[in-house]
Amino acid sequence: MLIKSFQQKLREAGVDEAGRGALAGPVVAAAVIFPKDFENELINDSKKLNAKNRAELKKIIENSALAYGLGIVDEKIIDKINILQSSFLAMHKAIETLNPAAEFLLIDGNKFKPFRELNFETIIKGDSLYLNIASASILAKVHRDEIMIELSKKYPEYGFEQNKGYATKKHIQAIDKYGLSPVHRKSFKLKRQLKIDFGDWSLE
Repeated sequence: MLIKSFQQKLREAGVDEAGRGALAGPVVAAAVIFPKDFENELINDSKKLNAKNRAELKKIIENSALAYGLGIVDEKIIDKINILQSSFLAMHKAIETLNPAAEFLLIDGNKFKPFRELNFETIIKGDSLYLNIASASILAKVHRDEIMIELSKKYPEYGFEQNKGYATKKHIQAIDKYGLSPVHRKSFKLKRQLKIDFGDWSLE
């Protein structure tokens, strides 16, 4: 069972993002605050769950959370300010929507750009350790997958409904054949991108 929270005194939000390593589409972040008594043994890192389980848990998380928020940064902004800054921006957008507001932030990863004056802690692989970060990873992943499925209807040749914008063999072949779509990240160099650790990779 995952750890409920990093600290007990302040209202804590778990924060995570999805889509950082993709070649196309937005980066999506989520922030989740739970009541102190919330428990759920099924919630886990989104990468360890299939699409059906993620969809079911998304409803539970949204219905149980004291507050949750989403932040989306599209490929045009990613190309302007880079993917790391875009990930921070998406997280900030998600945190900003929380009502009641967070008093402490628990961030998945090892880097974060401070949000206002809030204290925060970064946790490497936090989505497999903490309940609120894992829940944020689920909300971000499900929402981003829904966006990519919608984009696949507009750009069917790239198979976004399956690859979700990540660098699969078929996706790369489609780019070679058709070129980049308007939703591809033009600033990403494919060879460099293939070396990135695809932290939220899933074909589900």
